[in-house]
Amino acid sequence: MTDLGRIMEKTHEWASKYANRKGFQLNPDEEMLDMVIEGLSRNKLEHGKQYCPCRLRTGDDKEDRRIICPCVYHKGEIENEGSCHCSLFFKV
Repeated sequence: MTDLGRIMEKTHEWASKYANRKGFQLNPDEEMLDMVIEGLSRNKLEHGKQYCPCRLRTGDDKEDRRIICPCVYHKGEIENEGSCHCSLFFKV
């Protein structure tokens, strides 16, 4: 298994546990879920942090901390829109 494959497994496991603990569900569309998990995992592999794949990093560590998944925006987005911007977590 590749490094990316291992990270994807761990990321999926983390996301599932986080969703269960917070009362969310993961995206039921498996293809979309896999795309988001892969994006998170690639960011972890390439940048050392699990940055949201749907948000742009600025290069400023302090600012970019806000977009490490779960980002600071996800709870409000899920509450107001039914899912986070990346479509990883959904309201149950």
